Amino acid sequence: MTNACFTGHRTITGDLAALRSDMYNKLERAVKNGGITNFFSGGAVGFDTEAALTVLALREVYPKVTLNLVLPCCAEDQTQKWTEKQRKTYFDIRKKANSVEFTAEKYYNGCMQKRNARLVELAEFCFCYWDSSNQRSGTAQTVKYALNKPIKVWNFFNNRMERSEWN
Repeated sequence: MTNACFTGHRTITGDLAALRSDMYNKLERAVKNGGITNFFSGGAVGFDTEAALTVLALREVYPKVTLNLVLPCCAEDQTQKWTEKQRKTYFDIRKKANSVEFTAEKYYNGCMQKRNARLVELAEFCFCYWDSSNQRSGTAQTVKYALNKPIKVWNFFNNRMERSEWN
C-alpha cells in the first residue's frame, strides 16, 4: 500500500467544479495505477476539505481506500473561526474517516507546522493546491518538506509535478 498526503490553500481560486472533477480523476488513477490506498488530510478549510470529500467519494467505489486525518489540535481550537457550515462539514468528514490523529491536544504556536511535518512523514506522494508565488504559507512549508524528503508532488493549482531549488 502506498500513502499520499494533501496540503493546500484555504481559498481556492478558479473553477471549483473543474478542480473537483480533476481531483477525482487523478486520485482514481493513483488508486488504480499507482497503488495509493491510504490518504492523509490535515482537516483544514479549503483544499484539505475538498480532498477529504474526494477520497470519501472514491471509497464508495474502491472500498480499500482509506481517509486518515492528521489534525493539529482539538476541534474547538481548530474550528474556532470557522462558519457553522464549515464546522458541520469538518465533523461529517471526521465521523467518516478511517482514523483520526491529533498532533497536539490544544492549539499552540507551531502545532500547524507539526501537523504538516507529520503529513509528509506518513506519505510517499503529496497532492497539493499551491500557488508557488506564496512562499510563506503553511502549504509552501509542507510542499518544501515533501520536496526535501523527497517525494513526488502533484500540484492541482497549475496541474504539474513540482520541482524546485530544494531538490
